[in-house]
Amino acid sequence: MFHTTANNHHAVTISDDETDELGRMRVRARRKRKKLGNRRLIRKLLVKYWMLLIIIPAAFLLFYEATRIGLRPSASNVIKTAPGNQDDDRSSPTLAQELHVKTNLNRLDPTTHVVAGVRERCLKLLPPEKLEQLEIPVEEESTLPIREILYVSGNDLSFEGGNATLSQLRAEDIRFNLFTGNQTFEERDRSFEVKETTMAHCGFYSVDGGFRISDEDKSFMQGCKVVVSTCAFGGGDDLYQPIGMSQASLKKVCYVAFWDEITLKAQELVGRRVGDNGFVGKWRIVVVQDLPFSDQRLNGKIPKMLTHRLFPQAKYSIWVDSKSQFRRDPLGVLEALLWRTNSILAISEHGARSSVYEEAKAVVKKNKAKPEEVEVQLNQYKKDGLPGDRRLNGKKALCEASVIVRKLTPLSNLLMCVWFNEVVRFTSRDQLSFPYVLWRLKAFKDVNTFPVCTRKDLVNSMGHIRKAKPLQK
Repeated sequence: MFHTTANNHHAVTISDDETDELGRMRVRARRKRKKLGNRRLIRKLLVKYWMLLIIIPAAFLLFYEATRIGLRPSASNVIKTAPGNQDDDRSSPTLAQELHVKTNLNRLDPTTHVVAGVRERCLKLLPPEKLEQLEIPVEEESTLPIREILYVSGNDLSFEGGNATLSQLRAEDIRFNLFTGNQTFEERDRSFEVKETTMAHCGFYSVDGGFRISDEDKSFMQGCKVVVSTCAFGGGDDLYQPIGMSQASLKKVCYVAFWDEITLKAQELVGRRVGDNGFVGKWRIVVVQDLPFSDQRLNGKIPKMLTHRLFPQAKYSIWVDSKSQFRRDPLGVLEALLWRTNSILAISEHGARSSVYEEAKAVVKKNKAKPEEVEVQLNQYKKDGLPGDRRLNGKKALCEASVIVRKLTPLSNLLMCVWFNEVVRFTSRDQLSFPYVLWRLKAFKDVNTFPVCTRKDLVNSMGHIRKAKPLQK
C-alpha cells in the first residue's frame, strides 16, 4: 500500500511474495538470453566447421578398417602356414592370387551332406592321431581270378605302318602306333576274358614308342609304394600343391607330376623352376620326352590309366586331374575308400548324368569330341549289347574320372589296360568307355563308386579359374 509523508516523498512498500516473483523473472530472462546465445554460437560453429564433422568420423573409420586388415594373415602367410605347405617358397601373390587362395586353395573345411536329417561329413577319415599311425596293409595271398598279365610287346609284323617312325604316325594322327601296338578287334574281345594268365595290349609297345623318361626319374619311381600322380602336357594346367597330409604320409607317399618339355618351359617363363632335387613343392617333376600322340588328351591318359606300368613296385595309387588340388591325407583316403570297404578301385559317380548314351549326347553338344567318332563308339557298344540302363551292378552307371583311387592288382591293372585301349580306339572321353569296360569285365565287382560330395571333399576343382596364376614356385 502507499503512504504520503510530510516531505511529499513517496515510499513504495513491496511485499516478500512480489520480491521472489521478480527474482524468478530475472533468472528466467537471463537463462533465455544464455540459451539463445548458445544456439547462435552452435549455428556459427556449424557453419564455420561443418567439414570437420565429416572428415573426423571418416578418418576414424578408415583407421579402424586399416587396423583390421593389418591384423589379417596375408595370402602368402596363409600358404606358408597351411598344412602340407610349410616348405613352399613363393613370391608375394597378386590380388587375383589372393582371391584364388581365399575361395579355393588351402581350404581344409570338410564337405558335408545331410543323411536322415543329420549333417555328416562326406568323406569320413580317421582322426588325426590314427592317421599318423596308419600302415600299408601286409599283402595277403590273392584270391582274385587273375594272377598275371602278360603285356604285348616286341616287333609285331602285323602292325599297319610298322616301318613308320613315331613322328610320322603322330603327324598323321594315327591312334594305334608304336606306343600302343595294333590291337585287332579279335584281340580286343579276348582282352576282356578273365583267366589266371591274361595277355593284353597296355602301352609301351616298343622301345621306339615314345614317352621317354630319364633313368634318374625311373629310379625314383621304382621306389614308390604309394603314389599320388597328376600330369600337364602341352603347357596345360597349373600345378597345385597337395595339402592336408599327415607326417606319416609325407614319409611313405610319392607325389609325382608328369610334364613335357613344353610345360617345363612354360612354367620356367613365369618363374616356376624345378629345384635341383627335382621337386616343385611336394611334387616330384618327371619330364617326359617324345609323347606318342598328337592329341594331348590321349597323352594324358598314359599316366592316368597306366600307373602300374610307370610304377612297377607300387601297391596303391591315387590319380588327380591337373585342374584339381588334392587336399586330404592319402593313406587316410586309401583306408576310407578301399581298405574299409574291401574295394580295389574307387571312383566318383557322375554328378549330372547316369547313362552312357546321355553322356554321349552331352559330349557332342559341348564339342568335346567329333560327332562321327562318338557315333562309331556308340554303335559298337550297341552291337556288343551294352544296355542303356542308368544303374550298373546296383550303382550309378556313369562315373566321373577326375579322381581314381586303386589298389594295383592284376585285375585292376587289366581294367586300366582295356580302358586305355578303348580311349585309343574310339574317343579320348574316358567317361564314355568306363561303363562299357566295367560291364565287359564281369569279374570286376570290388568297385566303390562314391558320391559327388565325397569327391568334392577330396579335391578342390580349379577348372573354372584356371586363368589365374597358381600360388606356387
